[in-house]
Amino acid sequence: MTDLFVPLQSLKQGDWFKLICGASFQHLPAVRNLTLAYTLAGADCIDVAADPAVIAAAQAGLQVAKTLAQDAQQRGFDYKGNLPFLMVSLNDGEDPHFRKAEFNPTECPRDCPRPCERICPAQAIVFDNIKEDFSGVVSEKCYGCGRCIPICPYGIIYTASYVTTPGAIAPLVMSTGVDAVEIHTQVGRLAEFQRLWQAISPWADQLKLLAISCPDGEGMTDYLRAVYDLIAPLKSALIWQTDGRSMSGDIGDGTTIAAVKLGQKVLAAKLPGYVQLAGGTNSYTVAKLKAMGLLKREGQGGQEGIYPLSPPSPLSPPSPLSPPSSISGVAYGSYARVLLSPILEKLENKEVSNTNMKATVCLEEDEVLLWQAVELAHSLVSQIKSSQRRESEH
Repeated sequence: MTDLFVPLQSLKQGDWFKLICGASFQHLPAVRNLTLAYTLAGADCIDVAADPAVIAAAQAGLQVAKTLAQDAQQRGFDYKGNLPFLMVSLNDGEDPHFRKAEFNPTECPRDCPRPCERICPAQAIVFDNIKEDFSGVVSEKCYGCGRCIPICPYGIIYTASYVTTPGAIAPLVMSTGVDAVEIHTQVGRLAEFQRLWQAISPWADQLKLLAISCPDGEGMTDYLRAVYDLIAPLKSALIWQTDGRSMSGDIGDGTTIAAVKLGQKVLAAKLPGYVQLAGGTNSYTVAKLKAMGLLKREGQGGQEGIYPLSPPSPLSPPSPLSPPSSISGVAYGSYARVLLSPILEKLENKEVSNTNMKATVCLEEDEVLLWQAVELAHSLVSQIKSSQRRESEH
């Protein structure tokens, strides 16, 4: 099997792992280093903002990972040098994934205990930053989780949303050579979805994967069927991303239960394609899926949701997708990023202490921190990978 189709094989096996860097996350060093660490840990897909600079940062991380494949294997990691799919996220309307927090720091009372600074999982809120002489929200680090808004004692934090302009963003993003696209949509936005899809469709044949992300809502499964009718037939694989508790980042099992329940709802709809969890996924997710019998076992479900693992002939239509009978994978966003935040923070501290104040320390330049980061990333990736391997051995 070629490197190209290794991630698709993971979907087939039911052990697909996706890292969500964040549709609004534009901190280039972090995107690069997260991509590097999770690639070496065995991720199948890296999902980033639809920003050419962010895409380039992720591509740089992927290329560094290829050069470290042998080192990773010697250290006991499964990475063989095959690259995960690089995915970009687009939205067809207002969406919590596509927003930034904002506030005017001069309005903050001097005696405010600044709970916003403590609660921000991206460390995007700073006060009196010496290096940058800055207070407020570091825009490129903010990914719009919104946790700072209700906790502000003075109610001065708000969010600014942005919506993809299909005609402008599609050529810009698709020309970067990304492997996959994820469209964030919501029930009732079929016309908006169609406009975005029409802008993407000239490049659709070059995509290896299309993902549709939709939160729950009344009439959701009927809406998803209508979406499928719009995009069919596809030459690429198709994922339904079930956004349980969008951008929660919580570590409790309550959020993962919400994600699993929505996954069950989409599975029951028997839509063509794969079903992958997101939104509220954390360290409990794989164990919960396994306990509920929602992970694929060896020999279960036949060729569910699979296209042939070779490029489709232009002279013949792709094989039809079959409804899946189990969850094919899990995507992790803020939980996966926060897991590595201690390492990334150490790198940033090294930058501050560097004599050249503009120098950016790349993760591979510090061997100790690099493999610590990969070990942490692997502790999450291996939950679904090793779970499926154990199932196949019995």
